[in-house]
Amino acid sequence: MNLRIATFNLENLDNKPGQKPTLEERIKVMRPQLQRINADILCLQEVNGQEEAGNPRRLLALDAFLKDTQYASFNKVSTMDEGGSQVYRERNLVIISRYEILEHQQYKHRFAPAPLYRTVTEVTSGGGEQAAKEITWERPILHARIKIGERILNVINLHLKSKLPTDIQGQKLDNFTWKTSSGWAEGFFLSSMKRVGQALETRMLIDKLFDEAENAWIVVCGDFNADFDDVPVEAIRGRVENTGNGELAKRIMLPCEMSIPESARFSLYHQGKGNMLDHLLVCRNMLAYYKGSEVHNELLHDESIAFATDIKFPESDHAPVIAEFEIPD
Repeated sequence: MNLRIATFNLENLDNKPGQKPTLEERIKVMRPQLQRINADILCLQEVNGQEEAGNPRRLLALDAFLKDTQYASFNKVSTMDEGGSQVYRERNLVIISRYEILEHQQYKHRFAPAPLYRTVTEVTSGGGEQAAKEITWERPILHARIKIGERILNVINLHLKSKLPTDIQGQKLDNFTWKTSSGWAEGFFLSSMKRVGQALETRMLIDKLFDEAENAWIVVCGDFNADFDDVPVEAIRGRVENTGNGELAKRIMLPCEMSIPESARFSLYHQGKGNMLDHLLVCRNMLAYYKGSEVHNELLHDESIAFATDIKFPESDHAPVIAEFEIPD
């Protein structure tokens, strides 16, 4: 049985009134990408929700995107807002599967409570020392158990915090200008804390799954906003080189893109440099069936350069990442 698993950040897939480019213009460019991926299990990030009168917020833009493709008939689960009645307005995680999804859950501070932090550059009208506040992740983790033949595959979809600095009260002149370098540095530190904190929670979920079943099949897909040797990815990988404990060797997670030549190993361009921010990590006992990986980055553009607007480039600024396996029947 051939099994293709993919991850793809759609870059704010939406259908807002008056948006440029329109959803139809984006679909025209991006649907061939989706068909080329040809995935059996597809993890998506940055899927926005849309509202219709009398209905809860739904993934209507995604439904239009998937229409007339093989994915339209696949099983689908997504993150939901805190009330559980509708999807988030922005940046939902979605798992689409050819195979039966037995159950799914989302986690946000289920395993790792929000840390407390006292800002040092925040400026308020009252002055004085600031009270410690909770630093919370921006998005939950989405986990699905998928039945593939006689096996259960645990699919974890996540979108870690970007490297953009978190706002600090009193430290911004406008949306793009910081008042002080120290304020920017603290904002960058807070974003790093969120990114690594959610990576920790992901690793704790992985360990829980291995506690439940020593030979569990686990794949972690998504936009990590970090390269394979950056701290957030290292936290999830759990390499023996870091833990120093050979007994944990069976629990390591391997980035599939390691089998791709370094010159082609990038999923996003920033200021002329290719970055591998989107990953597909698999557990060690799935490597016996691993065939190879692909990154569809041939037409990837650099949104950080001058004149690189979404109107000129309606496709996503991320490339899809795919891993292929040959599973015994």
